[in-house]
Amino acid sequence: MNIHSLRDWFRRQWRQEIKPLLIMALVLFAFRSAVADWYVVPTGSMKPTIVEGDRIFVNKLAYDLKIPFTTVRLAQWDDPQRGEVVTFKSPADGTLMVKRVVGLPGDRIELRASRLLVNGEPVAYETLAEKFINVIPAAQRAEHQFASESLAAHAHPVMHTPQRQAIRSFAPFTVPAGQYFMMGDNRDNSFDSRYFGGVERGRITGRATAVVLSLDREHWHLPRWHRSFTALP
Repeated sequence: MNIHSLRDWFRRQWRQEIKPLLIMALVLFAFRSAVADWYVVPTGSMKPTIVEGDRIFVNKLAYDLKIPFTTVRLAQWDDPQRGEVVTFKSPADGTLMVKRVVGLPGDRIELRASRLLVNGEPVAYETLAEKFINVIPAAQRAEHQFASESLAAHAHPVMHTPQRQAIRSFAPFTVPAGQYFMMGDNRDNSFDSRYFGGVERGRITGRATAVVLSLDREHWHLPRWHRSFTALP
């Protein structure tokens, strides 16, 4: 094959195969960057709401519209609300994280012996439904304490591990303007705003709404069908 034939072959390949694939990939990545994405949860900081191996759906249009692959906001129509689960880039190191919003700008957040207070009012706690407790292996459940915590309209699970060292109390903290206070539902095993402070609005990338697929890493990554296609509390 001479140089001219090779050039003609490459042009055909570019037109028929390579260019369409590149356009498809660009559209897909732009969609994931600005519209919707899924996030593979690598840690247990949100247990028992979200467990390791869950693939969660993230609505990136929940609050605003950004230029794909950037943090430049084109339009904004909402803000995160107390109790919602959101994804954001950590102020500590830029790692993508998923946590629950417990404090809005201007809120006064306090923790007393693992009990949350918002603007001086204690948050309500009730008995947690068994279906949430059962996501924890039976042999480990005795190590933890479980409750249902109500933040605004969101009643959601929280889990405590008394024998683990953690920040269980802190003085009232007023969330700065334009920032949000985040905490994991696994309260004694979560790196969150107790350690790195408030999260700026621009760091929030979307609202997590559902588990679309869950793979059990302890059992050959077999699907947990009972967790798939379930809404997050």
